[in-house]
Amino acid sequence: MTHGDSLADRWRSARPPAAGLHLDSAACSRQSLAVLDAAARHARHEAEVGGYVAAEAAAPVLDAGRVAVAALCGAPDAEVVYTTGALHALDLLLGGWPRGPGGRRTVACLPGEYGPNLAVMAAHGFERRLLPTLEDGRVALDDAALALAADPPDLVHLTAVGSHRGVVQPVSMVAQLCAELGLPLVVDGAQALGQIDCAVGADVTYSTSRKWIAGPRGVGVLAVRRELMERLRPRLEPPEWVSPLSVARQLEFGEANVAARVGFSCALGEYLAYGPDVVRARLAQLGAAGRTVLADVPGWAVVEEDDEPSAITTLAPLDGADPQAVRDWLLSQRRILTTCVGVQRAPLEITRPVLRISPHVDTTVEDVETFAEALIAATAATA
Repeated sequence: MTHGDSLADRWRSARPPAAGLHLDSAACSRQSLAVLDAAARHARHEAEVGGYVAAEAAAPVLDAGRVAVAALCGAPDAEVVYTTGALHALDLLLGGWPRGPGGRRTVACLPGEYGPNLAVMAAHGFERRLLPTLEDGRVALDDAALALAADPPDLVHLTAVGSHRGVVQPVSMVAQLCAELGLPLVVDGAQALGQIDCAVGADVTYSTSRKWIAGPRGVGVLAVRRELMERLRPRLEPPEWVSPLSVARQLEFGEANVAARVGFSCALGEYLAYGPDVVRARLAQLGAAGRTVLADVPGWAVVEEDDEPSAITTLAPLDGADPQAVRDWLLSQRRILTTCVGVQRAPLEITRPVLRISPHVDTTVEDVETFAEALIAATAATA
């Protein structure tokens, strides 16, 4: 625990004091003072020299962020596009995806797919095919291999860690399977990048800044292998009077909050400096410890297995507790921040809301014990 505790101390001391107990990193982590300062300094620079001059000066910082993302995705040759978030990244990708014969396009995904992702797929005319899963929502690899080989889709979309439960998909095995079948693999790393190892060499990985990397809100990334990037056809091409742009720059064309991107790049640098393996191990350790503490809380069932390698713990109500009411009580009465996960997060898989906690590395087991005691009180108070 010594190394983990040292990491927790360093992570905590690098941030402003929390106004309560923050157990909601799967929604939005706490930025460090250095990240806040980097974004603020860029905004100030814009005021001093002009926004476009400041953006040009920040180009090396933004490029460093692109290199870091590509490395974390296991695709150092990938082209990385900044977006406003993960959903925007998927929208850009599918909006530019090449059409097959007759204009028909198909995507294979899991029943636990994130609801807004399903909406983006439908908006771009993709026919959805559901892959077989095990009881816990994890992809059934052998059955999936047979299904994909028998009727290959245009792409396989895998949300590595869902929004509605902390189950970690076997991303590297799916990547190997897709490579063997010659199918493009798109990984939604919104809940994965920074929490689990995403360096599997997928054809596409996209994610957000604000979760486990602990960057600013309103920033995301889309990392695409070069050969696939050149096949994309952005639906919003730049005007004729703009100099010729690469496909990646066409996708990134337009107005941007450069200060937030600078902050994200700073957060990526901090994450790499802490050590991805060390951070991920600490997160998995906290998840396992938290599930052990919460296993005996009356009226709630822990969804994940104890040894699930993620920091997320999902609690399903057993006796009619209202997760939204409990979440609101915890925040208003105890200043404990959690998430109520509604069915819209995974409309093809869950049928009732659940409560989720997602501590980052500065959380302690004592913090989770404090939450457990408060959860008992909240359940009784909102019954």
